[in-house]
Amino acid sequence: MKILTHPALKRFALVVCLVLPFAACKKEEAPKETVKAALPAPTTEDAAQWREYVSDVVTRNSPADLGNQPYVYLLPGESTPDFQGNYERLLEKAKTDVARGIISGNMLAYASPASAKIADIVVESFKDVPAGTMKGVRVVFIGKPADGERVKAAVTPAGVDYVFVEAK
Repeated sequence: MKILTHPALKRFALVVCLVLPFAACKKEEAPKETVKAALPAPTTEDAAQWREYVSDVVTRNSPADLGNQPYVYLLPGESTPDFQGNYERLLEKAKTDVARGIISGNMLAYASPASAKIADIVVESFKDVPAGTMKGVRVVFIGKPADGERVKAAVTPAGVDYVFVEAK
């Protein structure tokens, strides 16, 4: 059976054999992802807006190798009914979590319309953490710059990767 006996067919087959591998190697361009703009911090104490904002900030600041769901501590605004009760419960939870030990690859995120109060929770939670015992843990604090500096001073000795996000 002589299929490729004609010289033109032989040349065509040779060209196809030489061109196809190069055509197959051309990488397809990945569709360009549109980067969603960061949400601005809420200007009110609205809990739903704060949850959405904190979720956006946490997602943007999560390391690629995050081992577990982040620990998120969101304190409501000071005008919220039972604010003091919420504060005390969140403080106890944060202190217990940190005292239990957070291992490398985890993330802790703290936020509140009451920046000074959430900073108090972080400072109190980290006061007894031995130096260098939380290497590889990311701590994200969302608040005012002055409170961010207090938090940084409190968490740095533990060896964490500290990220401050100004709530603005």
